[in-house]
Amino acid sequence: MKLFVISDIHGSLYYLKKVMKIFEKEKYDKILILGDELYHGPRNPLLEIILPRK
Repeated sequence: MKLFVISDIHGSLYYLKKVMKIFEKEKYDKILILGDELYHGPRNPLLEIILPRK
């Protein structure tokens, strides 16, 4: 089994698309995301474009 491991995307759709192209091209079986997939957190506020509904 080929396992593709990524982390620290930090909400970047640009880089997520790049790694997904590699995932598909190299025909990995599974993807494991170690964390930090979102931009916001203790040091970064929520962006206005992703504010949850009130």
